Amino acid sequence: MDFELTPEQRAFRETLRAFVDKEIMPVATEWEHSGRYPTEIIEKMKQMGLFGLSVPEEYGGLGADMVSFALVFEEISRGWMGVAGTIGSHSLACWMIARHGTEEQKRLHLEDLAAGVRRTAIALTEPGAGTDLQGIQTRAERDGDFYVVTGTKTWITNARHADPLPVLVKTSVTEPAHRGMSVLLVDPATAGFSVSRDLPKLGYKGTETCEVVLDHVRVPVSALLGGVEGRGMQQVLGGLEMGRINIAARAVGVAQAAYDAALAYARERTAFGQPIADFQAIQLKLADMATDIQAARLLTYWAAAQADGGKRVDMEAGMAKYFASEVALKAALESMRIHGGYGYSQEFVVERLYRDAPLMAIGEGTNDVQRMVIARSLVSGKSKVGW
Repeated sequence: MDFELTPEQRAFRETLRAFVDKEIMPVATEWEHSGRYPTEIIEKMKQMGLFGLSVPEEYGGLGADMVSFALVFEEISRGWMGVAGTIGSHSLACWMIARHGTEEQKRLHLEDLAAGVRRTAIALTEPGAGTDLQGIQTRAERDGDFYVVTGTKTWITNARHADPLPVLVKTSVTEPAHRGMSVLLVDPATAGFSVSRDLPKLGYKGTETCEVVLDHVRVPVSALLGGVEGRGMQQVLGGLEMGRINIAARAVGVAQAAYDAALAYARERTAFGQPIADFQAIQLKLADMATDIQAARLLTYWAAAQADGGKRVDMEAGMAKYFASEVALKAALESMRIHGGYGYSQEFVVERLYRDAPLMAIGEGTNDVQRMVIARSLVSGKSKVGW
């Protein structure tokens, strides 16, 4: 049993860590508070090849293993979780195109997406359908060599930069509903496509999260992902396993940043003539945080390693996402408590972490949904706990 990263993974992590420490952490608080888009950071991420994380090498990408994929989101989120969003849904969409796209679709899109020349996202959620994706109302009706798409998508990260935007639609009305669902790679320059607004958020700033309106958008049949109708739900669910590892890793990064800030502050802050780190009450908080974070990290790497082994990881990714996001919430709050009044100040990083942490408990399926996924896997006998 080996709990160590490979030499290549360790070197990759050190490169990422140096990038985050030098390019992201010094500006994150100021840029986040001012609403500044992280253009310069994104350009450096392009140069590092991070937009090609999930693109195979033959199409110009890194073809990264899932553990390395998790390392990227952990390290970037340690610096600024919002920046991780710029490559989060992008990586998921690239994976879907690489895994399910026709050869023509791969050749048309993947090289540019890997280089960051173009970016992408994924449009699943609607105002009336989030957890229940089978309840989406966006329709795509066939009209000769085109689909005519009508509907609204919401909470779409990268929507203003997505080209193409994979959109989950209903291409037919059938039972069960998932058999009538498909993914279309929509060109945002098409008439009838618009980003109607940016959604105001508590945290997760730095990247845009938008509402998208499709008003009789004509999408060529050649843009049907995989070229066969009715496979959209299957294509999306496979990608969401990867998405949950992404979210778990982000949560570990946020939790680590909260712990680092708490430990540094506890060593510097004095009360009653000594550093507050010398008080047992503070020490116990730090011990709990450190233990929980390491457990979340190992669970996340385990889920990623299982995915690298080629197996379905519904339960494993669900466990990692559920546990790590709860740890991030707890760590952000405990760090704020250790900081006392300063933790509530925008001058300290912990208030941003406290605002960012809840997203991980909600995004890519709420934690209650993760618990149901885990339970179904156990009850069905498809998965078990233990070695």
